[in-house]
Amino acid sequence: MDGRTHGRALDAARLGAELGERATLVQFSTAFCQPCRATRRVLAEVARMVDGVAHVEVDAEARLALVRELGITRTPTVLVLDAGGRIVRRAVGQPRTVDVVAALGEAM
Repeated sequence: MDGRTHGRALDAARLGAELGERATLVQFSTAFCQPCRATRRVLAEVARMVDGVAHVEVDAEARLALVRELGITRTPTVLVLDAGGRIVRRAVGQPRTVDVVAALGEAM
């Protein structure tokens, strides 16, 4: 996990979407990113399965200031936020469902 973002907090105003009651899966994507589509399906499925979890997708090209601030260099990048919006996990590339669920266990 990237130490530059660990422990930082994001809120609904900065993300442009409401956070989950218990945790939030934040996905940074770009329009032509093939793995981003699969990542979207995995994260949406997990958010449906786990009460209080939200999935927020951020268009990296439209949110360059936030991308730079968080040191996002590739898409998809997924941040797992706890209930307070603090970044507790960060992963680059297409995640497996089991890994997303495990990361949520740390966040909740």
